[in-house]
Parts: sequence; C-alpha cells; structure tokens
Amino acid sequence: MTPAWTIYAWPPVKWQADSTPDLHFVHLGTRVLNPGDEDGPSTGQTLWGGPLSEGAAGVAWDWVQLEQGIVAMADPLGLITNLQLLGAGGEKLTGMEVAMRLNEIVHTLPWQTEVQRALDRAA
Repeated sequence: MTPAWTIYAWPPVKWQADSTPDLHFVHLGTRVLNPGDEDGPSTGQTLWGGPLSEGAAGVAWDWVQLEQGIVAMADPLGLITNLQLLGAGGEKLTGMEVAMRLNEIVHTLPWQTEVQRALDRAA
C-alpha cells in the first residue's frame, strides 16, 4: 500500500468546495499500524483518492478500533489531503472549513468496511 502520508508529496489540486459531491474517491489502501492488544486498540491509516481533470487528489486519515466491529476516525480534524479547496470567489478555505468539507467526503465512503478487511487480514 502507498503510505497515507505520501499525499504531502502529491502535487496540489485546486477544487471548488461546492463541487466536493463530484469527487469520486476509491480505496487506495489501508494499513494496520498496531494490531491492538490488552494495552491498546488497533490503529492504522487509510488512503482514498481518484483522478481529476487537474490531477490526482487524495485524502487520508488515521483510524482506531473502538471495539470489535466498530472503527472511528482517530482525529476528525487530522485529515491530510492535497486538495486546495476554494470558495465561490476563488479564495482558499480556512483549515476548519476544509476539515468540515473533507469530513463530508469521508462520511460518504465505505471506509469502515475497508478497515475491517485490513483488520481481518492482520488477525
């Protein structure tokens, strides 16, 4: 799997924030970084992305297994992306605005299923 944090090296892609529903990301990979034990939960990273006319775009985040069959984003504000989301006037959105838009994208993805598959493989 491509490490999630390589998104920092991807060329930036400018995208209108109002067009985020038009993004069609696919699963690029999920890693289990800690398989979990009695001292701590399973944790890892997942990476999603897809081609746009301006280049490849992606978003990645850390996840944590809360209990068997239940995973959550480790930090909903800690997503990384190469997208530069722009407002209607072409201005860059603030960090909080970007985080809110990225969370909207994440919640449309079947990422928990992919994380569970990775956990099953690691078991």
